[in-house]
Amino acid sequence: METLRYIAFRFLNFSLLVWVGVTLVFVLMRFIPVDPIEALIGNLSTQGASMSQEQMNAIRQSLTDAFGLEGTLWEQYWRFLSRNLLTFDFGVSFSSYPTTVNELIGRAMPWTIGLLISAAIIGWILGNVIGLFAGIYPRRRVSQIAEFLALTLYPIPYYVLALLLSISFSYIIPIFPLSVTIRGDAWTLSFIWDVIYNSFLPALSIVIGVFGWWVISVKALSSQVNQEEFVRFARLRSIPERRVVSGYILPNTLLPQITLLAIQIGLMFSGSILTEILFQYPGLGLLLYSAVGQGDYNLMMGIIQVSIIAVAVATFLLDIFYPLLDPRVRYK
Repeated sequence: METLRYIAFRFLNFSLLVWVGVTLVFVLMRFIPVDPIEALIGNLSTQGASMSQEQMNAIRQSLTDAFGLEGTLWEQYWRFLSRNLLTFDFGVSFSSYPTTVNELIGRAMPWTIGLLISAAIIGWILGNVIGLFAGIYPRRRVSQIAEFLALTLYPIPYYVLALLLSISFSYIIPIFPLSVTIRGDAWTLSFIWDVIYNSFLPALSIVIGVFGWWVISVKALSSQVNQEEFVRFARLRSIPERRVVSGYILPNTLLPQITLLAIQIGLMFSGSILTEILFQYPGLGLLLYSAVGQGDYNLMMGIIQVSIIAVAVATFLLDIFYPLLDPRVRYK
């Protein structure tokens, strides 16, 4: 019964978070000073299309219906909720009409997921290993150097790191391309190599950015665990140091970091947007930048909603399954 109550409460929090997030997205998009309907009609006119006033009015009405902009703001909001949250149909893109928003997001999402997941895992592993060593053996020179690097790198934003890496390895030492260029058919060796090669600098800028945070976090926690009574008692029993680290310190240090990993991925997405723009990386960040520049309401709302829901789902699943990983936590 306690478990069901816990899950129901967490699901309520999840639903409230998603609802508030998408509602804010809907409201804020209406403040953008661009009329997408008039922009599309203007594009048709500049391309040499000759239309009568009746034809323009008919096109304006059909576009208004297609984009869900008909009726009062309240009616648009309820249509928006029923269509976006219940069916995940984000409508047609203003800037790429008649391509749907779902199709555009589907093309860009694998690139962002691949970049964030790989960078998050690599940064998490490196930060945990080095932070654990620095926390257990703080007086060693290697630990002091690692802590200094972590404290230096931690405050630097992702986009600054991306800019420095781009200048260093795309201009001064031209090892990597400035923008992403993928050749070959999907999932061939040349395609996979191009993906790795072109994604290296964007991923490296994110890895360096999260590395400092993980080292500081894990060092502080492992230092605290290292002073616990059960660790001291294990050493008094002459248990080998390797077993003390792997069996006592490591599990109690890593479990809390699993929770932080899901939260960190959500924060990384916001920081990676400028990284994708800088490297012209074909992910959701670059797509969002393009949508903002062209006043594409539907595309902007679709990308932001997908991001909100993804972070909310990750947090919800972590809340549900974390008590299974850590026996010290109970469903309450």
